[in-house]
Amino acid sequence: MESALKSTSFKEKTNQILGISQEDARISKSYLSIAFIALLLGGFLGLLQGLNRAGVLQLPPWLNYYQVLTAHGILLVVVLSAFFTIGYFYAGLSHTLGGLLPKVRKMAWIGFWMKIFGFVLVVIPVLKNEASVMYTFYPPMAASPMFYFGLVFIVLGIWMLSLGAFTQVANWRRNHKGQHLPILAFFATGVFVLLVGATAFVAVEVLFMIIPWTLGWTDGINVLLARTLFWAFGHTAVNIWYLTAVSAWYVIVPKIIGGNRWNDLLTRMVVIPLVIMNITGGFHHQIIDPGISESIKYMHVFMSLAIGFPSLMTAYAMFRVFERTARAKGGKGLVGWYKKMPWGDVRFLSPFIAMVAFIPAGAGGIAQSTNQLDQVVHNTMWVVGHFHLTLGMSVIMTFFGISYWLVPYLSKRVLTPAMNRLGVVQTVIWTIGMVIMSISMHAAGLFGSPRRTSFTTYGDFAETLGWNPYMAAVGIGASLLLIGVILQVYAVFNLMFFAPKGVTEFPIAEEEAGAAKTPYWTERWGIWVVLMLLVVSMAYVLPIADMIMNAPPGSPPFKTW
Repeated sequence: MESALKSTSFKEKTNQILGISQEDARISKSYLSIAFIALLLGGFLGLLQGLNRAGVLQLPPWLNYYQVLTAHGILLVVVLSAFFTIGYFYAGLSHTLGGLLPKVRKMAWIGFWMKIFGFVLVVIPVLKNEASVMYTFYPPMAASPMFYFGLVFIVLGIWMLSLGAFTQVANWRRNHKGQHLPILAFFATGVFVLLVGATAFVAVEVLFMIIPWTLGWTDGINVLLARTLFWAFGHTAVNIWYLTAVSAWYVIVPKIIGGNRWNDLLTRMVVIPLVIMNITGGFHHQIIDPGISESIKYMHVFMSLAIGFPSLMTAYAMFRVFERTARAKGGKGLVGWYKKMPWGDVRFLSPFIAMVAFIPAGAGGIAQSTNQLDQVVHNTMWVVGHFHLTLGMSVIMTFFGISYWLVPYLSKRVLTPAMNRLGVVQTVIWTIGMVIMSISMHAAGLFGSPRRTSFTTYGDFAETLGWNPYMAAVGIGASLLLIGVILQVYAVFNLMFFAPKGVTEFPIAEEEAGAAKTPYWTERWGIWVVLMLLVVSMAYVLPIADMIMNAPPGSPPFKTW
């Protein structure tokens, strides 16, 4: 045991001095490359959607609006977010846990190719216009069976990657008994636990309900049950990307600005409730669905709002770190200390704007979690605006900020002043485009403009003509966002292959001096997983049993496009 500890310790020190190994770097670079190629393709499709909704572009007959919407959603919500998250956390596991184990590397590559194979199966029917079911893919709209078989391989790939992450963490814990898991690996553990928990629901939906239904083995499908299983996955997936962004806010950003992490216990107490209470938040997407009792909906509103508390803790913690760091650098006054923040550093500017954007994004989420307010905005463009504000700004802008140090770190290159200036310009363009687009979507939604609908004036009905100025603004915002996409993708591949060679730090902030010791019970992941299962059972067992025992007549497949 002692020799193993010495060996691991030496390996960790070597890793920190020399940087990531080429084998580990290749894994993360592959995931990030796929993520940003998806951003380019999905961004172009987003422009087509935006111009169509603005009424200035009519898609050719061979390209269906709903086909474009489906591909846009899959590329950005599923591919970009998932591949970036995995590439980022595998790099973090390698850096903080002394390099990936050989068997973990094999799992990472097996998971990579399973996901790629799955996406190929998904893309083929989308290109053939046989799967324009929107990326939410819940019945009664039915795609080609190949689309769903592709989803199965994607889920299997995620499980393989999660197993690899758990193996890596378990190995470190065996060799470091009594020690706290490094904070970034702690975040990674929570994210992979949620990935397994969330995908388990959609696996049941796809394997045991949708595939037999689309193959004609069953006459009908329980739509309410399928939607419930989908949203247990869909809502959690969004919060997984959010938790990934939060990890960078807590761990990376304080180091970038020259400060420290504030409180290790608080940081871990943000991760733990987000893991325990996250999956149950999915039910608030069904507040206006029939067939679910009011008492169940009431319970789930409470469960959805409960995950707001870790977000409030994060807001307090982050702005405390900003103020203390700025004042240590000579910042004065009630708000004057903001002048000491590194506004010209894209590694800070992009995630900072992402954090600010989460304030209105979170408020919008609270509105949609409550019965009366959701009655107003459900199935309107408001929801699309909320989604872009949450994922497109709070999450994706954080990912952009990460890329400006993670990609050079993996490639053993450096961020040049010129590339930093390009990143600042990209950040400004993306921010303006997303603000214009999301505000317009929110406003149009309040006036009743529906989501998931191509351009129409409903026979020049006066009320609907009033939506046109907002839709025109959506087109302008989408155009600016594509410019931001092109700049971002250029920056990433420049930093990966063409930037000057050099050493870039993996920035992990140390805890403040004199901070209280973190109790070891925070490391009891077995307890947190059991609690998560208990909360999920409390939320889902009764309503799902009711949906099965009092099931309505099954629906046949529908093709609405």
